[in-house]
Amino acid sequence: MKKFRKVLDGLTTSSPVNVGGAPLSSSTAGTPTAAPTPREIEVQETLVSENFQICKTVRHGFPYQPTTLAFDPVQKILAIGSRTGGVRILGRPGVDCYCQHESGAAVLQLQFLINEGALVTACADDTLHLWNLRQKRPAILHSLKFNRERITFCHLPFQSKWLYVGTERGNTHIVNIESFVLSGYVIMWNKAIELSTKTHPGPVVHLSDSPKDEGRLLIGFESGTVVQWDLRVKKADFRIYYDEAIHSVSWHHEGKQFMCSHSDGSLTVWNLRNTSKPFQVTFPHGKPQRDGKKPESCKPILKVEYKTTRNSSEPFVIFSGGLSYDKAGRRPTLTIMHGKAITVLEMDHPIVDFIALCETPYPNEVQEPYAVVVLLEKDLIVLDLTQSSFPIFENPYPMDIHESPVTCTAYFADCPPDLIPVLYSIGAKHKKQGYSHKEWPVSGGTWTLGTQTYPEIIITGHADGSIKFWDATAITLQMLYKLKTSKVFEKPKVGEGRGAELVEEDPYAVQMVSWCPQSRIFCVVGISAHLILYRFSKHDATTEIVSLEVRLQCEVEDTITPSDADANTGLSDSSSHLHQHPPGSPGSANTEGVRDSIPCLRVKNRPVRMPPGYQAELVVQLLWVDGEPPQQITSLDVNSAYGLMALGNVSVVGILHEHPGAVWFQRPA
Repeated sequence: MKKFRKVLDGLTTSSPVNVGGAPLSSSTAGTPTAAPTPREIEVQETLVSENFQICKTVRHGFPYQPTTLAFDPVQKILAIGSRTGGVRILGRPGVDCYCQHESGAAVLQLQFLINEGALVTACADDTLHLWNLRQKRPAILHSLKFNRERITFCHLPFQSKWLYVGTERGNTHIVNIESFVLSGYVIMWNKAIELSTKTHPGPVVHLSDSPKDEGRLLIGFESGTVVQWDLRVKKADFRIYYDEAIHSVSWHHEGKQFMCSHSDGSLTVWNLRNTSKPFQVTFPHGKPQRDGKKPESCKPILKVEYKTTRNSSEPFVIFSGGLSYDKAGRRPTLTIMHGKAITVLEMDHPIVDFIALCETPYPNEVQEPYAVVVLLEKDLIVLDLTQSSFPIFENPYPMDIHESPVTCTAYFADCPPDLIPVLYSIGAKHKKQGYSHKEWPVSGGTWTLGTQTYPEIIITGHADGSIKFWDATAITLQMLYKLKTSKVFEKPKVGEGRGAELVEEDPYAVQMVSWCPQSRIFCVVGISAHLILYRFSKHDATTEIVSLEVRLQCEVEDTITPSDADANTGLSDSSSHLHQHPPGSPGSANTEGVRDSIPCLRVKNRPVRMPPGYQAELVVQLLWVDGEPPQQITSLDVNSAYGLMALGNVSVVGILHEHPGAVWFQRPA
């Protein structure tokens, strides 16, 4: 481990030193004297490098580039794999664990050993891993590398010790889950589809055991071939040859029929009594053709789940994709069919995977689905199947940290103990309506609060101008309150003002924040060279926002004081400005300099109703000067005890006092 520098290195001299590093002198001006000789001070250091350790505690936010998910219906925990080899394990709010494969290979598939505290991962480097989840930090117990074949699909039956692994060559291997070694039993593709058939059926895309008999394995090949293999007698019970590629297969719980989804947007139901042709063929989103012709082809149905319920003879059929090709530009969809009702749910992002949550882990019992977890490229949503409108559950995880890209962060420890409850109570009033009234269904795992007893808060600023306050006291983040800085300004019209020339996409993006948890005064600096001062209030109010427009273009040794500015420079005046020609003054409308002396954004100049929480009190804006955009604010600090606020850019520092008329701007020497 790299040794830390001694804590007091460079600070063991007794002579005072100025900012430039030269010793200060008490002599009069023009009479230089020798600086006092530094003398060493013996300091007993108690901090050494062994007292410090850098370690990762927890990772927040949505999993980056997700690929697949799995659910343990008994333990009620969820696992998400990613393209970079990460595995995220989620349970009840507060249960959040991240694991990483050392190889960094993408996770293709996840399989829980249901109710056993273990997880199998299949990665893109054709390696299987068995993870032990029954410890504080999950770890890999066993790994198994396939050298000559590429893994395409895995299946682990409930309470079974055999893991079935399908490959790109069409073969099916069997792994003993206890010893994690390959069995000598291999189902070769040519034996599965008949020795007389010379055409290769393609990779294995599905494996599942029959709900009636776990000794019979259903193998689905990409080409459209489906085989039920009797593991005991080592031969096929039946073979199905269909002319459309298969993407997924799902059993009815009775084990008498199963459903396939195909590349032409169709769903086929096969009855085991007669496997020569499908029992039913449907195109859920295909337009029926005249003269009884086959409906037009649709986009592939990538996955289907076929689930039964006790209270209805009609099963749930849930699938992704399958829309008509003529519906260009439509967003990705998840379709839920229940009886004659068809509900099409549009998603904000492409669907990566989904899984129905059921009451029982046994495949031969009525499934009784109660929710659907949908993994999107940039979000995770859970639908409530117990209500006809299928509302979503309110997600308790901090998935939306980057709902708008994070542009700045700030961390505050040892906050006043009453601050988090106050922020949470205010933020709870602003929550969206329309969520499911039931509790979050992923409720497994146990967790405890962190060892620290002091409140911690993280503040994130975002590209859309929003501010989020997060409770970071426990191991998981909890969003407390959200503030939108854009509400301070008028919406810019197309081609109006200079803001678009300075910042085209995100004129409200937050660059830095300054916050005093004790006084609750909060300042925000935005990319359009603006600063907003907020004060916290538990009550709503209707007030005018004070606007102060400033040029930070002073010459060296110039100082702007209240006597240099016009009479309306007090911070209590909503029309106060600090520039050479106040807008609207006689003869200024036709001068180029005054026309350019404008801010990038326009502050609302009317009384504004502000809800409880942080309410804008003052907006400071730097002006365009002579056709040049203002330099962005690069530094900010607030001293609430003295009512002072300091801001600066690369050339000028400004200090504002909350008392009317007290404003100074000075270029540093």
